[in-house]
Amino acid sequence: MPSFATDDAFTGTSGLDDVLNGGLERARTFLLEGSPGTGKTTIAVKFLVTGAAAGERCLYVTLSETEDELRATAKAHGWDLSGIDLYELIPPENLLDDDQQQSLLYSSDLELGETTKRIFEAFERIRPERVVIDSLSEIRLLAQSSLRYRRQILALKHYFAKSNATVLMLDDLTTDTNDKTVHSVAHGVIRLEEFAPEYGAERRRLRIIKYRGRRFRGGYHDATIETGGVHVYPRLISSEHHTSFARDVVTTGSAELNQLLGGGIERGSSVLVLGPAGTGKSSIALTFIRTAIARGESAAMFVFDEEIGLLIQRALGLGVDLQAMIDDGKLLLKQVDAAELSPGQFCSHVRHCVEGYGAKTVVIDSLNGYQAAMPGEQALILHMHELLQYLNRQGATTFLSVAQHGLVGDMKSPVDVTYLADTVILLRYFEALGQVRRAISIVKKRTGPHENTIREFRIGGDGITLGEPLTKFQGVLRGVPTLHATSDLLNGERA
Repeated sequence: MPSFATDDAFTGTSGLDDVLNGGLERARTFLLEGSPGTGKTTIAVKFLVTGAAAGERCLYVTLSETEDELRATAKAHGWDLSGIDLYELIPPENLLDDDQQQSLLYSSDLELGETTKRIFEAFERIRPERVVIDSLSEIRLLAQSSLRYRRQILALKHYFAKSNATVLMLDDLTTDTNDKTVHSVAHGVIRLEEFAPEYGAERRRLRIIKYRGRRFRGGYHDATIETGGVHVYPRLISSEHHTSFARDVVTTGSAELNQLLGGGIERGSSVLVLGPAGTGKSSIALTFIRTAIARGESAAMFVFDEEIGLLIQRALGLGVDLQAMIDDGKLLLKQVDAAELSPGQFCSHVRHCVEGYGAKTVVIDSLNGYQAAMPGEQALILHMHELLQYLNRQGATTFLSVAQHGLVGDMKSPVDVTYLADTVILLRYFEALGQVRRAISIVKKRTGPHENTIREFRIGGDGITLGEPLTKFQGVLRGVPTLHATSDLLNGERA
């Protein structure tokens, strides 16, 4: 993205100026539209609060909300409205009196003209540099026809343009949602949307429909309303993030695992750990976290499926003290609720861990939980592609785990992302000598050669322990292998 234009009127809304590639161009008229509850008023008030803090004169003209409601909104977010003129525009008292109603002249004609006149009077009195008009739905109702409405909006636009005021008009889309009159008149159009998934909190998102003469960040961007205002999470574009780093080989604390991986994993690559539930996917990831921190690096782990307290306790049984790593400031361990967190928020958290915290090892456990936050499988693949490309270009080594359906035999994954990962580690259960065993193999590695064998491994107090290659077995990956010669299992049992 190009650098921000320094003379723009910044909105002050977190992430929105990034999406706009600067802010709102001064002396122009913009439209902010969305159904009730999407955050239009919150963004508009923040726009004026930001201007007032910069010493600009600001005017809020409200035709729908009362001044008390606006002040209550500002108070809820901890904002000070001093320096902002609130003009509550209500119908003149004589227009509300039945005795004063016109018989030969439509009352809407008189009300529309009076409304426009009073807006101009308030502007002439204050001469603001930033103006908010809330909302256009009231003006559309007074206009009654699309032609009169368009003329009225054009009159407002030209009037404000002569005064070099930056105008933000709000539209709650409660009248005619198909009327695009203001779209063609406004210099830029911002659309806010809200939708409710089948389970979990409502989701909000934002899109820039139009911005004349400005390159902006297209597409949908997740948004939330929190104390302090609306937070917009710009869609991640990996091509915008390039860094230089040494692509050295990252090793583990296990000589056998290093040998299986062909020496280790290249820094800045992605690793997919694939297998049924309970095979040790999280344990493999913990092994890499422990070795990364032992090298003096920082790591981040996002847990979707397991409660953090249980994970910390279970890791102790593997000889990994996660709590000590957290206390030393070397590990960020975050619980992720897929029902509450949008994909954009999650990407924002990951970026903070990498750019702000300096994490060089990132674990996402698991992709099954991440999928629950996605609107569909295709969206998941697109999100993961951008996220993995971003992490790779930041020099972070990423570990993803995917739980496959089933325990033995043919396995099915909820989504196929094997082509996105640089390395794929396959874990399997298999039956041998009356016991359930675990096997590990490397089925893909883009960055170099790897061992093609299948090894048995165990999970114990010392973490992951690998045995010699299972060269005497056939059908290990199917779950019921055939023993052809002397068994070479990890515990040394003989057939």
